[in-house]
Amino acid sequence: MSLTFDERKAIVSYRIEKAQRLLEQAKGIAPLKYWETVANRLYYAAYNAVSALLIANGDEAQTHNGIIRIFGLHFVKTGQVSLEMGDLYKTLYSMRLTGDYDDFCCLSEDNIQPLIEPTEQFISSIIALTNTLIAIEAKE
Repeated sequence: MSLTFDERKAIVSYRIEKAQRLLEQAKGIAPLKYWETVANRLYYAAYNAVSALLIANGDEAQTHNGIIRIFGLHFVKTGQVSLEMGDLYKTLYSMRLTGDYDDFCCLSEDNIQPLIEPTEQFISSIIALTNTLIAIEAKE
């Protein structure tokens, strides 16, 4: 399905707002020490930011792994996003899977607390890059 610029811009705006909202949820839940839930919210905050970036870039993906792959190919491998940020996104995905589906492993403060601030920086960087792409296209 092909979207107009205005449709893509609206979806991008919604996903950015959602990313910011989910990040705030993660930070609000952290003091309660519900680490699986914090991991879930951190991942989905990053997921919505990356999804907005891909939509702004005109990319499409149908799965979480597809988004990770396209993000890596179009932004990490090209140097627009650092390898560390690419690795953080993969780590968040892995932690979310562990917290949501692994019966014999539980996430702890030691696993998740150190990811909160880097995820906040990740989302800010992705949003800035997304806004740059939208601004460039708006000028064309």
